[in-house]
Amino acid sequence: MRATPAASLQSDINVTPLVDVCLVLLIIFMVVLPGLVNGVPVHLPQTTSGDALAKQPLQITLNSDKTLYVDSVVIRREELASELLRRHNQVQRPVVVRADKVLAYGEVMGVLDACRKAGFETVGLAGEKQPTTGH
Repeated sequence: MRATPAASLQSDINVTPLVDVCLVLLIIFMVVLPGLVNGVPVHLPQTTSGDALAKQPLQITLNSDKTLYVDSVVIRREELASELLRRHNQVQRPVVVRADKVLAYGEVMGVLDACRKAGFETVGLAGEKQPTTGH
């Protein structure tokens, strides 16, 4: 007796296209991720001094349109005090305020004041390091 064609069919899954798609996604994430590590994009004022923090800071970002972010999560201005109190009770870490350079001084001071009232002792302002010249 001869075997019927249906009985001799084998089905193999070709995983090559799946691997190709995964590698492309990996490359995309590797290219995009460094920009996301610093959080929300903001135009920082330039500075010639300043050091990197040893501990991972709590980042508070204030965009030019006055949108407020706490660790890349958008919050309303009136939620800032309660959010800072909640985070202060979880773990003590330094705070870095990343404010756009076009904002008024009073806007940034309001954020700094909220940090101090919540009990954070180490609060700093982020700046963009100016490139050093050969002079």
